[in-house]
Amino acid sequence: MTSRAVVLLSGGMDSATVLAIARADGRECHCLTLDYGQRHHAEIAAAGRVAGALGAAGHRIVRLDLAAFGGSALTDERIAVPEAPSSGIPVTYVPARNTILLALALAWAEVLGAQDIYFGANAVDYSGYPDCRPEFMRAFEALANLATKAAVEGRKLALHTPIIALSKADIVRRGAALGVDFSLTVSCYQATEEGLACARCDACRIRRAGFEAAGIPDPTRYR
Repeated sequence: MTSRAVVLLSGGMDSATVLAIARADGRECHCLTLDYGQRHHAEIAAAGRVAGALGAAGHRIVRLDLAAFGGSALTDERIAVPEAPSSGIPVTYVPARNTILLALALAWAEVLGAQDIYFGANAVDYSGYPDCRPEFMRAFEALANLATKAAVEGRKLALHTPIIALSKADIVRRGAALGVDFSLTVSCYQATEEGLACARCDACRIRRAGFEAAGIPDPTRYR
């Protein structure tokens, strides 16, 4: 019997690759996307395309407006998205976003009877977000196995972060090998509603460099 898994799916290239990995692991994948009040909805539409293309068993979009708090260039239009590399944690960091994402995935996993969550965190080619680090992932898995009825009754949860130690080029290669159509994905922090990327933000620069290093043509649609 195929085991169920909740896969956090943003619509970007990393989470698309993780969905493909979960499918290759033989999981029945239930994808979760958070509409958190980000600058654009192109990535949410992309998540739906990716879920369909990679054969997800289901796809849910949960709306939770983190723009009510702001504090990030992705949730507050008054804060500009940086278009040049900067030191320290960038203003595109969304406070507690990954903690919230994982908590929602945990809730749905318990309802589904799923014992696996797949998450596309990466600690190599990324922007320095503290909630992408392996130690945070280990801590959340420990929390999940203390906090749920399922775990108390013996159904332990495993948090899978299969690309956390991969370079962006390795992620591109792994996704391509598993049949991911990267043209369906959107990574740009300030994409148009049609999904056209700016080519200037951190996410665009890291994505483009990944395709170049992998030696695979970049299918990104730029403005």
